[in-house]
Amino acid sequence: MRRSWFWTALQATERLRARAWLGDLVALGATAVALGLRLAVDDVLPPGFPYLTFFPAVILTTFFCGLRAGITCATLSGLSAWYFFLPPSTGFILSAQSGLALAFYVFIVAVDIGLIHIMHTAGERLRHERAVTAGLYEQQRTMFQELQHRVANNMQFVAALLTLQKRRVGNDPQAALAALDEARIRLETISRIHRRLYDPSRISLPVGQYLQELCGDLLDATGARNIVCLVDVPPVRFDLTRLTTLSLLVVEVVTNALKHAFPDGARGTITIRIEAMAPDRMALTIADDGRGIPAGFDPEASRSLGLRIAQGLAAQLDGTLTYAGGPGTVVRLDFAAEAPGA
Repeated sequence: MRRSWFWTALQATERLRARAWLGDLVALGATAVALGLRLAVDDVLPPGFPYLTFFPAVILTTFFCGLRAGITCATLSGLSAWYFFLPPSTGFILSAQSGLALAFYVFIVAVDIGLIHIMHTAGERLRHERAVTAGLYEQQRTMFQELQHRVANNMQFVAALLTLQKRRVGNDPQAALAALDEARIRLETISRIHRRLYDPSRISLPVGQYLQELCGDLLDATGARNIVCLVDVPPVRFDLTRLTTLSLLVVEVVTNALKHAFPDGARGTITIRIEAMAPDRMALTIADDGRGIPAGFDPEASRSLGLRIAQGLAAQLDGTLTYAGGPGTVVRLDFAAEAPGA
């Protein structure tokens, strides 16, 4: 959707309106220019136009510099017009005629300034709503990608599970029943993971307990009996949206570790830790003691959908995701403690 030139100009004044001292200077300058022009045309104008050049000055100053500058310009312009152009003579003399003219001036500039201020407020609200809409769209797009990726992984897991159980069955009917029963348990565990991720009632749990249960379900679903998951989280709380996004990121990273860090059923430990780094920043660290990431690994150059989803989830948390090797792999997310604008 193309925006009109008017709304583009309105947005362009935002920085100017944010500088109050500059607005005051503009108001003073606009009043001086208006006064100079009015004095210049005074000899050719008929009586009765004391505010001819001051009204445009007030309107333009309010539009470009905001409410405070508009009120300043209106006040200075009104005093200038009263002193130089309102009868009965030069000076601040109040008569019935000058009082009526001043009341008319105050009414007109109050309406003008009020309408322009309302317009600015509406424009700011519109920009905020557009930003929120864009953020929600990006969040939904990433969630949809994550859901597709998760479903594809689950289908691959089910296929691999059935293939494995088929090899174990042979011609033994009892073994076949046991294999089907084990497959059923694994599928129920996958279903439980999804319920934990998308159940609003789970937000009442402490974050540490919630992540511990989530990781336990992941270990059960993958059959990683030799892996231990440790969760170290202080008593913090997140809103439902941020907790869901954080959970999806934990699931993505932990699942990746279970798939690649511990080959051939090796024993290992995955540690999840959340720390407060500043009043408004936190850090999530997911570390394993597996075989580590390959030398020269560059997540930015990777074409893995899982890594792209993880980066998208990190962006939704206003965070930055980094990977480090060494013994094992350390994935670190530095993110905002609260959603922007909360």
